[in-house]
Amino acid sequence: MALMITEECINCDVCEPECPNGALSQGEDRYIVDPGKCTECVGHFDTPQCIEVCPVDCIVQDPAHVESRQQLQARFESLLRQSA
Repeated sequence: MALMITEECINCDVCEPECPNGALSQGEDRYIVDPGKCTECVGHFDTPQCIEVCPVDCIVQDPAHVESRQQLQARFESLLRQSA
């Protein structure tokens, strides 16, 4: 499942640089997650790094983008090929 950032986001800027896939960007009111790039850090880390650093716990799984670990791994591999 891709992640999403809720309204509780305080725009503290700590999550964006932690994303190894560049899936986070500044939105109008809060940071947003690009579900086409989010792998929940599968392929990079054991846990989503944005969740690890978020001081207000506003990053949750996005029910609109339900994916298995295998699908997230496939996305990671696809993104890796695109960047090569």
